[in-house]
Amino acid sequence: MENFNINVLIQEVFDQFDSKAEKKDIELKFADDCPADLYVYADRHKIFQVVLNLVSNSIKYRKDIHTFIIANLVEEEKNVEITIRDNGIGIPEEHIHRIFERFYRIDKSRSREKGGTGLGLSIVKHILEAHHSHITVKSKLHEGAQFKFKLKKGQAYNWVKD
Repeated sequence: MENFNINVLIQEVFDQFDSKAEKKDIELKFADDCPADLYVYADRHKIFQVVLNLVSNSIKYRKDIHTFIIANLVEEEKNVEITIRDNGIGIPEEHIHRIFERFYRIDKSRSREKGGTGLGLSIVKHILEAHHSHITVKSKLHEGAQFKFKLKKGQAYNWVKD
C-alpha cells in the first residue's frame, strides 16, 4: 500500500490505449470538473489492473460510432470516488447482477471474437474488496455503462530538504 496520484495512474492507462482508441474513434478523457491531483492510499499495481480492465471493457464493447470514455474523480472527506463511464453498447438489465461472477459472459456467441476469459470484472471486484471497497454499476442498453468505486484518500508527498 502506498500514496499515489490517481490522476497519473488513470492517465497511464489512457496512454496505454491511446493508439487503439484513436483508430476506433474513441475519446479517452477526464471529466471537465475533475480535480487535477488527487492522492489515494492503495496498492498501486492492483488499482492499475482495476482501471485497465474497466477501460479495456469500454473499448471492447463500444458502439460503431464516436465513443467516449470519461474518468471522473470526486474528493470526499476520507475517500476518493472514481467513476469510469462510457457511451458504449451498455449492459442489459437482466445481466447486471451477474457481471462480477467468475467466467460470466453476457453474449456467449461473441465471446471468442472479443477475447478474454470472463474473469476481468470478477478480479476487479476482488481487488476492490481487498481494499475494503466495492464497485457499483449503472447501465442502460445502447446508452453505456458507469462503474464507480471508492478508495481511501491518500496524501501527497512532502519532500523536505534539510
